[in-house]
Formats: sequence, C-alpha cells, structure tokens
Amino acid sequence: MPSLSKKSIDMPASPIRKLVPYAEAAQKRGVKIYHLNIGQPDIETPETYWNAVKNFPNKVLEYSHSAGNESYRRKLAEYYKSYHINVDHTEIIITTGGSEAVLFGFYACLDPGDEVIIPEPFYTNYNGFAITAGIKIKPITSYIESGFALPPISEFEKLITQKTKAILICNPNNPTGYLYSAEELEQLRQLVLKYDLYLFADEVYREMIYDGKKHKSILTLDGIEKNAVVFDSISKRYSACGARVGAFVSKNKDLMTSVMKFAQSRLCPPTLDQAGAEASVDVPDIYFENVINEYDSRRNYLVEALNKMKGVLCPKPGGAFYTVVRLPIDNADKFCQWMLESFEFEKQTVMMAPAPGFYATPSLGQNEVRIAYVLKKEDLVKAMKCLEEGLKSYPGKTN
Repeated sequence: MPSLSKKSIDMPASPIRKLVPYAEAAQKRGVKIYHLNIGQPDIETPETYWNAVKNFPNKVLEYSHSAGNESYRRKLAEYYKSYHINVDHTEIIITTGGSEAVLFGFYACLDPGDEVIIPEPFYTNYNGFAITAGIKIKPITSYIESGFALPPISEFEKLITQKTKAILICNPNNPTGYLYSAEELEQLRQLVLKYDLYLFADEVYREMIYDGKKHKSILTLDGIEKNAVVFDSISKRYSACGARVGAFVSKNKDLMTSVMKFAQSRLCPPTLDQAGAEASVDVPDIYFENVINEYDSRRNYLVEALNKMKGVLCPKPGGAFYTVVRLPIDNADKFCQWMLESFEFEKQTVMMAPAPGFYATPSLGQNEVRIAYVLKKEDLVKAMKCLEEGLKSYPGKTN
C-alpha cells in the first residue's frame, strides 16, 4: 500500500480533542460530561452578529477580496485604535480564523528548517502549524511556581542560532492565562531588535483581562514596526468560534505583500461570517463588561476551589479563560482518560486537556492539565466536585 508522508506521521493529535471518543462513549452510558477541555465559551454570540448574517442583502454568496472586505478591515482598524494600535486597513489581512494567520506568518517569515522560539506550555496547535510549515519550535520553559511568567531573556539568547527567525508569544496566554507585563514586552522588544527577529504575538484574548490590569499589544512597541506581527480572531472576542474569521496585522509592507500571495492562493476568508464580524465591531462596551465580569467570577471560584484540593496547585490567571493546574497524579493523559472511561460521580464527570500536549519538551506537564472555565459557575461547582472525588479515587494518585 502507498506510504504516508513523514509530515502526516509527525503531526500530533490534539490534546484538546483526542479524548473525544471516550467522552462520547461516556455520554452513551448516560454520564454527563463537563467540557473543560476546550475553549468553547457558553457565552451567547452577540445579537448584532446574528442580525447581520440573517439580513445579509446579497442574492449571491460571492468570494470576498482575498485580504477580506475593505469595509470590515477599515472598521477593524478603528477598533484597534481604541487599544492604541495605530494601523490602517492596508495593514490588516482577514484570515480564515486565527489559525490561518499563524500559518501565514510561518509561511512568509520562515523557511523550512528555520526555528521559532516559543515559551512553553503553549497553544498546542502551534506544534501542528510548525510541522505544516516545515519549521522547528525551540521551546523555552516557563514554570507553574512563577505563574508561568516570561523566562529570563538570557535563556532566550542561549537558544538563538543562525536558524532562529522569530519569537512567538500568546498574550494573554493559552493555556496558562498568564498576562505579559509591559516590562516583559520591553525585554522582548530589545531582544528582537538586537538579533533582527520577528516578534509574533497571538492576541486573541485581548479583552479578557482581570484585576484592573491592561493589555499591551506588541504593535504599540517603538522601533519594531518591521518586526512585529499580531495574530487575531473573533472566536473568543464575540464567542463566535465557528465563524472562522481572524486577522494578520503588521506594519511591515513587504511582509504584507508576501502574505497577500498566500491569501490569494486560498481565494478568500468566509464572506458571510465577515458580515457578522463587521457588525460585531459595534457591540457596546457593556457587552464586554458583562462578559469579563462573568469570566472573572468563574476564575475566582475555580482557582479557590482547585487550591483547596489536597496536592493541587493552580496559579491565578491574569487573562483569557484557561489555567494550567498541577495535580497529584502520575500521568495526565492516563488520568484524563480514566476520568472519562472509568470514573463517574453521581452520573457526572469532567473532561480536561492533558498538559503534555502543550509542551514541546518531552516529559514536561506529566502531572498537569489545562482547564478552561468556559461554563457557568453552577456547572463549574459540579465539575470541581467531580474532579475532587476523582482525585480521591484515581489509582495513580501520588499523595
């Protein structure tokens, strides 16, 4: 029989989705699953989005411009200005989700065999995107004891070689929820200038910031206009994960010209969803205030509940709606599967994402899971009770 490509063999299974068959089997047994494994919020998508889609005026669903509809890009530029990000519509290319924006960045800025440095744990799909682009991730480890703060810049410098072309951060971070400080961003600014590297920032959780803190975009950093690239998406901003509308944003004109060629090769981003995304830019501030207050309440409950459990360590995230948690277990993959396959409490259980899949360094994250607090607090209370009982019963517990 014909052989498979090395790329297809090397492509990792998603730690977020690979346990789905076990969850489906549990549901068939009548077990209720609390899905804390995936960043799928239960927040309603704004009515403005649905109205724009329902009232779409065209009689033919045509291709859009390869860069995305100009009216949407102009509106998005105004949105960015409200965050002190000074770009115009020519510095934005609309993508099929934030995923395509990352791929375009890898394709346009790195050649096969080149390296990108990423603090780990990181969004697991970066692994898949790197394999797709034929590039190599050089991980630099952040640690739960420091809340997953940016590792020392001296550690970054140790990894830089002639093959190093970029540094990628997610801010606030998925999977840890860590919010990078202005001081940490300044250190990165100086580093990319020193070595003339690209600085990629996945900023899709820009709105979801807690404790009165503010998000600072890399596009506001002085002197790296040619180096800075932002990946963005409406998936979490408007709870519209299925819309698949993202953005590639940079003031580097040559880079934007190159990315446009990749954009043309895939024709265009979704036409109908762009209409919904464009309308959603007008969502009033109260929408985000309510959403952030809701997530903040969930976060506060979850962190407190987890840290009360014996042997559990959970840092308090500064943004997004995830946290990486250390559990008293021998193996996160086995534990998460066991919770679905062999455990139930009052006909309920919890689905989590094993953390090893968020690391590139082998053996890391073996006793950690990522939890997404995307369910209402009433469900989180029940989910945490299930987890607590599961930890008591798990045969591979370590204390």
